[in-house]
Formats: sequence, structure tokens, C-alpha cells
Amino acid sequence: MFFKRKNINPDFEQKARTEAPMGDVEEKDQMKVPQPQKVVEAEAKPIVQSTSTGSDKHLKQELDVKHYFHKKLLETLDLGVLSNLEENRAKKELQEALHQLMNDDTTHPISLEGRKRVVKQIEDEVFGLGPLEPLLHDKSVSDILVNGPKNVYVERFGKLQKTPHTFLDEKHLRNIIDRIVSQVGRRIDEASPMVDARLKDGSRVNAIIQPLAIDGASVSIRRFAVDRLNMENMLEFNSLSPQMAKLIEAAVKGELNILISGGTGSGKTTTLNIFSSFIPSDKRIVTIEDSAELQLQQPHIIRLETRPANLEGKGEISQRDLVKNSLRMRPDRIVIGEVRGSEAVDMLAAMNTGHDGSLATIHANTPRDALSRVENMFAMAGWNMSAKNLRSQIASAIHMVVQMERQEDGKRRMVSICEINGMEGDIITMSEIFKFQRQGIDEGGNIIGDYVATGIVPSCHDSLIKRGLDLPFEIFQSPNFK
Repeated sequence: MFFKRKNINPDFEQKARTEAPMGDVEEKDQMKVPQPQKVVEAEAKPIVQSTSTGSDKHLKQELDVKHYFHKKLLETLDLGVLSNLEENRAKKELQEALHQLMNDDTTHPISLEGRKRVVKQIEDEVFGLGPLEPLLHDKSVSDILVNGPKNVYVERFGKLQKTPHTFLDEKHLRNIIDRIVSQVGRRIDEASPMVDARLKDGSRVNAIIQPLAIDGASVSIRRFAVDRLNMENMLEFNSLSPQMAKLIEAAVKGELNILISGGTGSGKTTTLNIFSSFIPSDKRIVTIEDSAELQLQQPHIIRLETRPANLEGKGEISQRDLVKNSLRMRPDRIVIGEVRGSEAVDMLAAMNTGHDGSLATIHANTPRDALSRVENMFAMAGWNMSAKNLRSQIASAIHMVVQMERQEDGKRRMVSICEINGMEGDIITMSEIFKFQRQGIDEGGNIIGDYVATGIVPSCHDSLIKRGLDLPFEIFQSPNFK
């Protein structure tokens, strides 16, 4: 089992001081972070005496023990051999080697629970993503943001928090980045210092290194939601009103083309997932994404994902290529993860030629801005068309724009639902059906407001009723109506 490995610099080592033991976080409910002081007092007795600084001493001593055995492991076991084994067998071999080292060593005493944590941490360094592993297992974390080796932040419940997790140095962080990108056949170096990748669980990763990242490599991980949300969850989170939910359900079932607009992190993809759940199960759906995140549950789904260029700059497959190809695949519905470029041309062409019920997201701060962005994308694609004709195409293709917003209290809200009415001269006309009426902020920093109807009945109401969809007039009644 043991193979001599020479000239190894143990740069995989983690120098993080965690608030809670890694192993415990993985086994317990992730929404409840254990209190570090209580854990230390219960388990630190074999290592240190109880003092006012016992917690810090225990964490430091356990970290030193982990570093020591990690070095001994690198000197004793050839990790290259482990990489050729099946993962479960490789982990078993690693654990046996560590237990043997700990049993033979008398200079670094450690408790049974401490030994389990040290073995888990070293296992994360060898097979996982080192200091990021406990964060990836924490279900309350939605984003992981690494700003250089010593600054790791997470987003929990819409708020950014700094964590105690750190990397040993820049090289340690680069090793972890290389491990992430190599798993998906990408590379990152000075010639190609930016990369987008995807973890095994579907989480999106963006990494950028020096010389572009001046203060050290930066990593942004957008967590993949394992638990699929639905409209009931959005209502529980007070992200919209029941009346708005009823309109959205009818609009999707009634094959209206809907554009979901919002800023970064406003919940566009999650909202798109929820909207798509209303698509009937007998429809053939084609999804097109840069990085596959959608979790549609219907039985007849074809998932397409773009491909970047190779090292020679060839082989790129763009979203526009996939949209064009999807039209030859006899789709009933086309769902585009995010419209950001020339694919807008083919998307509108599809919406205008019988592919009703299409869904897409776009980066924009208001519904009006969303339409302007679509117009700009035509210019990016090299189309030379009069503004009036182009806006007429947009007005006839898109039926509804839903605006999402992440507000100061960290909550995502559906702040507006607008219907596209048509053209008046050179201007696209829109009617706001529902909106979030903000009133202020309470003492806890939470935004106070109500979801209200504007009193306008959408022009699509008649066609939805004729399709047999239950959409009573009362839901559009303004609160000021008497």
C-alpha cells in the first residue's frame, strides 16, 4: 500500500481555522452551525488544559496535527497511485494509511473525534476542494466567493458573510482551481487566465487568476440548488402574491412567451425553473444554456449546453448555434437559460414562427430595459433594420416581462409583471399588471411593502379563458377600487 514519493512540496495543506469541525458539519443538519466553544470544551481535554483561550489553542493544535500527518502522508504514500484507483477504494486506502501513521506516532496525541476530523480534512485536500468542501456541503450557502487565499466569503439568505476558511497560500488556491477546471476538461494559465466550469453537483464556477486578478486568484461559485423550489416555496418566501402566481401559471400553460428580467443574483434562473414546472408533461421541451442549471421534471426534455473554443480557438458552439439547431428538433417549447447575445435574433424568430410558450431570462433592471437590451442584441448580431421594424418584431414575439429583484434585505421579489401591448408609433407599449409597492424599511432592516394589482386587465385574458384556464377578473382588481 505504501509507495515512496520524493521531492513533494505539501502545498495542498489547508491552513483554515473553522468555527466547527468539518466532519460534524457534513453529518448534521447544515442549517444549524454548531457552537465552536461547546465542541472544543467537550473534545479538547485529551490535548489541552481548560483555559480562557482553550478554544483557539485546540483549533491551532488540531490544525498543526493535521499539517503534520498530511506531510507524513505525502512522504509515505504515492498519491499518483491513488488517483488511478476507484474513488471509494482510494479513500479507503488513504484512511488506512492515515490510521497507520497515527497509531505508529507517539509525538502528536489526538482524541478519537479529533482523529476523525483530521482524516476528513486530509481526505478533502487529496480528493476534494480543500477548504471549500465544508462550504459546499452547507445547504444554507448559495454563493461561495474567494478573493485571494485569505478571504473567503459566502452568501447565506441573501447576505454576504466572511468565513474563517482560508487557503495556505496562492499556490494552494491555484491547486484547487486547477483541480476544478481539469475535471471538466478546461485549463487555466497565463495564456488563458479566465475560465467557466461546472462542479459535479452542477454548481457554476468562474475563476480568474493573475495577472488579471491583481490581489490573487478569485473564484466565484454559484451553488446548484439540490432541493428544487416550486411556486409554493416562492409564496412562502413572500416573493410574490397568490394573484401573481395564478396569472403566471395561466400564462405558461396558455403558451405566452415570457421574458424573465433581473440583475445578477436576483433569482432569474430559479424563477425560470419554477415557471417551467407549469409546462404540460406531454410537451417536447428543448433547454439551451451556457451552463446546465435547469431542473425540469417533465419526461420529454432535451438539454443542450454550449461548448467553448479549444486551445486552438476552434470548436466553439454558441447559444445561437444551439437555438438554430433546436428549431430542427420539433420542439413544443424552447427554454433559454439566459439571452445575452446574437441568439436573441433566432429566439425572436422562433417566437414569431409558431414556437409559442418559450421562456428565457435576461439581465436588465426594468422591463423596459429588458426590451432595449433585446434590441441592442440585434445590433450585436449585425442586423441592419429600422428601429420601428425591429421593435415591431419584439412586440409581437414577447408577450410578458417578469421583473425579479434582490433587495437590500437580501430577499428576492417579483417586483413587476408587465404585458406587451403592441406599438404606438415607434414605441413599444407596455401595461403593468402587478407590482410590488414599497412603503419603507422596518427596524430590522426588512423592506415593508405589498404586492398590488394595478387594476389593468391584460389583453391576453380572453384568450387564456378560451383555453379553459381559470383566471377570474377579481385578481386584477386594484386595492383602491371601490
